[in-house]
Amino acid sequence: MLTLKLAWRNLFRNVRRTALTCLLISSSLVVLILFDGMILGMVDAMVGGITKTLAGEAQVHQKGFRENLESEFYLRNPEKIDSALAADDRVSAHAPRVIVGGMIASSRNTIGGLIYGIDAESELDVSNVSQSLYEGNYLSGGKREILIGKLMAELLEVELGDRIIITASSVDDNEIIQELFRVSGLVEFGQREIDESIAFINLDAAQALIGMQGRLHEIALRFVDSEDAKNTALPIFKQLNQGEVEALGWPELRPSIAGMIQMTDLSSGILGSVLFILTALGVINSMFMSIYERLYEFGVARAIGTSPRQIFSLVLLEALLLGVIACAVGLVIGYVLTSYFQTNGIPVGEFEFSGVEIDGSLHTQFRLYQFIAFPIYVTALTVIAAIYPGIFASKITPSRALQRTL
Repeated sequence: MLTLKLAWRNLFRNVRRTALTCLLISSSLVVLILFDGMILGMVDAMVGGITKTLAGEAQVHQKGFRENLESEFYLRNPEKIDSALAADDRVSAHAPRVIVGGMIASSRNTIGGLIYGIDAESELDVSNVSQSLYEGNYLSGGKREILIGKLMAELLEVELGDRIIITASSVDDNEIIQELFRVSGLVEFGQREIDESIAFINLDAAQALIGMQGRLHEIALRFVDSEDAKNTALPIFKQLNQGEVEALGWPELRPSIAGMIQMTDLSSGILGSVLFILTALGVINSMFMSIYERLYEFGVARAIGTSPRQIFSLVLLEALLLGVIACAVGLVIGYVLTSYFQTNGIPVGEFEFSGVEIDGSLHTQFRLYQFIAFPIYVTALTVIAAIYPGIFASKITPSRALQRTL
């Protein structure tokens, strides 16, 4: 208790120096909390841009289909795959699809794009096609219904109810087939790649269009636990990845995004190391200034029998109290800023990475460990930085200390 009282009093002998050192330490903690929250927000935006729009958290294809989206690479036994997915408790939903490239034409313009044949009900739990509906009605099962992106509608110069002609080739004999549809709804995903080049029709209409009755190109999955999509050793993946079938989670489907996310841990480590070095230098400087101001006191303490270990403990305790006070201030500031940016977002401008768009603001993510683990780390590093000044103070001899103060 005596050592604690001495450490507390010594800490506030020079209030200005203590305040500035606290400001340095608390600023480091605030930066760590905000940076981690920003990284988590960016990861959430990127992963959400993949899994919550159209792709789902995982997909099942025939091998070779993903490379060129050739219609002849269809799943040979979709019923067996459907049964396996329905029996797996880890899979919360799955949606069958037919995907075909073709020409999409109106009376005024023609563009190339992809036509997705989807099961309207199944897609509700896998993708956000229905939530992206901008105008009109969602697919209800009608033969000639078609949803197109808002940008595609502008390019084709069409509105709700206008006619659309889809031209595609059949799977078995490559004959050119045309079919008339009417625009029943406009969708807006916020991703140019989807909004201007993809149209959605009912699954049975797509199968009939290219002669694929009972066959599928893709099955999109969503898991009960989204982290399962990253687990390549998952039983359902092992079960389906046989022969000509491949089942892949989103990290394998979008390796560029997965690689960038893996880099975030390294980025956090680099930032933490830089902040530690800067904070350590500030703490060491502050401690040495405090020690030099008290050389006479340390000399007298040693002369009356205070051991080097007690002097060393005193310096470390001062650093501990300094870290605790600074972290308390940093936690308050960090919580306020994180809460604000979680609600309002950080303006970063619009940018695109590997097909995933950030819409101009990045919302930080709040995690409990940021306010438990980070303060512990910062306080521990503050104490570690004080070890060298503590060793120096413990080696002070009474005679030399008194000579320096005269």
